[in-house]
Amino acid sequence: MSYHKLLERQLRRHLPDAVKADGLAPLLAAISDAYGDADADRSAIERSLDLMSTELTERNAQLQVELLERHAVEQALLQEQSEQQALIQKLEEAHHQLLQAEKMASIGQLAAGVAHEINNPIGFVGSNIGTLRGYVQDLLDLIAAYESHEAELNESTCQHMSGLRTRIDLPYLRQDIPKLVGESIDGIERVRKIVQDLKDFSHVDEAQWQWADLRSGLDSTLNIVQNEIKYVAAVVKQYGDIPNVECMPSQLNQVFMNLLVNAAHAMHERHGKITVTVGMASPEIVFVEVADEGHGIASENLKRIFDPFFTTKAVGKGTGLGLSLSYGIVKKHHGKITVASQPGVGTAFRIVLPICQPNQSPD
Repeated sequence: MSYHKLLERQLRRHLPDAVKADGLAPLLAAISDAYGDADADRSAIERSLDLMSTELTERNAQLQVELLERHAVEQALLQEQSEQQALIQKLEEAHHQLLQAEKMASIGQLAAGVAHEINNPIGFVGSNIGTLRGYVQDLLDLIAAYESHEAELNESTCQHMSGLRTRIDLPYLRQDIPKLVGESIDGIERVRKIVQDLKDFSHVDEAQWQWADLRSGLDSTLNIVQNEIKYVAAVVKQYGDIPNVECMPSQLNQVFMNLLVNAAHAMHERHGKITVTVGMASPEIVFVEVADEGHGIASENLKRIFDPFFTTKAVGKGTGLGLSLSYGIVKKHHGKITVASQPGVGTAFRIVLPICQPNQSPD
């Protein structure tokens, strides 16, 4: 009788005579059947384990796919949220810049209106003083003519004229009257120049691209902000030869004003120098640089200097929109604005602009 192969191997090894004993046959047969049943159960368990392992592997792979998909969805949501936040920030910046631009436009219109109203009386005052200068000179000539014939008068008249001449100090009047008239004419010319600079700075009617001399815009702006600068700094102008630049002059004048006022404020209580340099950065690019000898900007603030509402000034001294607005204007002109600063030494803002705007047809 044949038994289970594992049972036969054990019997041959340990009980070689038991295989031949008939009395043990039923027992051995039962044991052999038990071995067979155990093999069958083991095979069934192995097949079940294999099936479970396959199912677990497939489920694990499915979970991995779902996890990756969920991660991708989360990343997409985070990206969308980040883009929405960036868009909201840009909208806020645009809104505040628009408000600032509208404010500057209103100020420009007001300045142009005031300049126009001042210009009219200044015109006829200047004209009248010019006429008065001629009249005064005629009178002085007439007095000189009378003096040349004074010897022909009688003694009492000569004494009376001499006393009157002494009382009014005629020699002094001859010297002082032309000076007074000249100073008045100079004052009128200064007022006329300020009015013209005010009109040039506002450029209310010049909201389109046009060709302009940046040096003239700088000079007009310097005259407008002179009161902010003259007590804290001396202005040094280093103007090189540059061609006219295609730009919006009123907007660039606003940038110049922001940089010059900031340079003056950077002086605090120390009197220094503000250097305005204009030149060619390359054959197609011009640059304008405003450098001061103020207290400088801390390195941790340089990266945020063009952010909206960021300011290092005391509360109430600044809105934090000036440099942000300037950055937007320069960018609109396809240019760049950079800053270099060293605490205790000073700060330099440099603007580079193309001479001709891309996609703009010159007039």
